[in-house]
Amino acid sequence: MLVKWIRCTVVDRRGFERGQRKWAGLLGEPGFRGQGGGWSRQRPDVAHVFGFWESRAFYDSFMARSHDRLAAAQSGTYKNIQAKLFDHRFDVKTGFEPRFTDADVVRVAHCTVRADRAEHYTLMQQKVWNPAMAGSPGMVRGLFGDAPGDEFLVLSMWRSAAEHGKYQVDRVERLSVRAQTDVDIVAITGDIVELESTWTV
Repeated sequence: MLVKWIRCTVVDRRGFERGQRKWAGLLGEPGFRGQGGGWSRQRPDVAHVFGFWESRAFYDSFMARSHDRLAAAQSGTYKNIQAKLFDHRFDVKTGFEPRFTDADVVRVAHCTVRADRAEHYTLMQQKVWNPAMAGSPGMVRGLFGDAPGDEFLVLSMWRSAAEHGKYQVDRVERLSVRAQTDVDIVAITGDIVELESTWTV
């Protein structure tokens, strides 16, 4: 599965949200699996959208045919758009599906890892981080993906911001030490995204 993560700064919130609803036109596109997103909790003018496709071939076909027509509805409503593609490597918890209806927030973490530590980082994700997240109250589902250039994406869906916050306070520092995260990672950026139900396709 291919994961697309889009982040942008919105300059016309009402226009952007109106345009976001037009992405319902993705339904019926060959290979499309689902899409959802919402607003950053830290920066209220930043929007995140997560799209899922069966394969790169289906995605490329959509980009060549229908993308520009659907995107036109949001023209001029945002700036500083960044879009990144990741290949789904494994689930956090089990049976990841691109569904957004049973979660309130998504935690997105984007890591650039030292080339000689990528294997270790991936192993620690499986052995340390995944079991801890999967066992946390309120964690619904998640995935781990990678992209060329030793870039990785960890996406986790939570029932509430409070439950994710409790996991962060209780466990993250201890787990980071155990997983040697500081040794593996060159750069990390992340956000907590409040999901908007009207953006779900």
